[in-house]
Amino acid sequence: MPELPEVETIVRGLRPLAGGRIVAIETLDDRLALDDEGLVGSHLVDVQRRGKYIVLQLTGGRSLIVHLRMSGRLVLSCCDEELPYVRLRIVLERGTISFVNPRRLGTVETVTGPFPHELGVDPLSEGFTPEALELLLHSTQRPIKPALTDQRRLAGLGNIYAAEALWRAGIAPGRRAHRVGRRRIRGLHGSIVDVLNEAIRHSGTSFGVSISDYRDAHGEDGAFRAWLAVYGKAGEPCQRCGTLIARCTQAGRSTYWCPQCQR
Repeated sequence: MPELPEVETIVRGLRPLAGGRIVAIETLDDRLALDDEGLVGSHLVDVQRRGKYIVLQLTGGRSLIVHLRMSGRLVLSCCDEELPYVRLRIVLERGTISFVNPRRLGTVETVTGPFPHELGVDPLSEGFTPEALELLLHSTQRPIKPALTDQRRLAGLGNIYAAEALWRAGIAPGRRAHRVGRRRIRGLHGSIVDVLNEAIRHSGTSFGVSISDYRDAHGEDGAFRAWLAVYGKAGEPCQRCGTLIARCTQAGRSTYWCPQCQR
């Protein structure tokens, strides 16, 4: 699933379309159940990210809120360009946004008014301080990695970057969140912020294994895979100590860590 760096990369790629007028909306998948009445003729005011959501802000106080889920992506395209698995096209004066959704799991909703979903603090916002992270972790007895990827607590951090941040901070993913001390939480806070910003600079992470893999708004791969330390590297030596990277399942997702470096 695209996480904060991938979604932020797409948002930045779409933002140059802001100010353009919507001239047509083509819904190609009834499963989207999109209420597009009155959207044609409105203007795209801004493109923002809220956690893992992409928010297309329109005039009149309305927004299109996109959740990419496992395999969706928004791509800038020409109206006559043949892209596979396009489920929605938003045609603007300045370009066309195509919603590529191979598994049909991604969603688009029309909203009037405030953002409707419950999300925690954004890890790249001013509100994400070491003290905020300490409060978040010490309020739960869950293992730390599932606690970090709970979107109601921390909006945008997902499986890949939680694993990478915990490795950088030297914290085992199975350690109970409320038992992590203040000094280690400060280190983890810095690791989370650093790994997310580094991934954004490299346009996110692509694995290049299928049509469902992440691409940016221009259809290009993210390059951060080359900087991953543990994610997807089970059985390979830890680049810090040489111990073989381990894998387990937490909350239904694969977790990777170094049994020697992370305690």
